[in-house]
Amino acid sequence: MLDHIFLSVSDIARSIRFYEEALEPLGITARLDYDGKDGPPGHPDLKGFGANGRMFFWLREGVVQGQAVHVGFIAQSKADVEAAYAAAMAQGAIDKGPPGARLHYAPNYYAANVLDPDGYSLEFVYKNWQHAQ
Repeated sequence: MLDHIFLSVSDIARSIRFYEEALEPLGITARLDYDGKDGPPGHPDLKGFGANGRMFFWLREGVVQGQAVHVGFIAQSKADVEAAYAAAMAQGAIDKGPPGARLHYAPNYYAANVLDPDGYSLEFVYKNWQHAQ
C-alpha cells in the first residue's frame, strides 16, 4: 500500500496553487509545510497535501521529469471527478481526457485526465465497486 509520494516541481508556488484547487473537490484539503533543515542533511523542503489525518502527496522544488509520473487520485463520485477536472483546467491544466467512462479498464470506471503545469499526468478516478453502495 502506498504511503506517500514526492513530486518534483519547477515552480513551487504555482504548483501549490494548482494542487490546492484541483484536490479540494476530492476532499484533499489538509496542508503541511516541512522544513528540510529538520531532516537529515540534504533533505528538501516539502509542501504536503492530505486528508483524514494523513499527509500523502508532497511537492518539492527540483528537476522536472514531465510525464515520467502518473498519479491517480480517488474521487468519491462522478461529480467529484468532474469538479476536480474543472478546477484543474481552471488552474491551467492540459486536457488529456475529459470526465467520462473508461470502458477499456472496467464497465464502471469513471475518470478524467489532465497534465499539471509541469506536465505530470494526473487522473481523478471514481470506481464504484471500491465504494460502499
